[in-house]
Amino acid sequence: MRTTVRLDDDVQAAVERLQREQHISLSEAINKLVRSGLERTPQRRPFTQRTHNIGLRVDVSNVAEALELLDDMER
Repeated sequence: MRTTVRLDDDVQAAVERLQREQHISLSEAINKLVRSGLERTPQRRPFTQRTHNIGLRVDVSNVAEALELLDDMER
């Protein structure tokens, strides 16, 4: 398959460097770089829930109880 692509300068430099080092064609260099990127799994930081004190005087960990309490306060 023949496809025209526009490479950013840094990507083009990496392709040319790989071509020189391994004496391979443009297509082979691009395919190798793409495959190496596909094989990598991104490093994800573990999720941590951040909490902040917002000054509530009502426990809102149980939403149903909090709503019931607020309804009682309105009456």
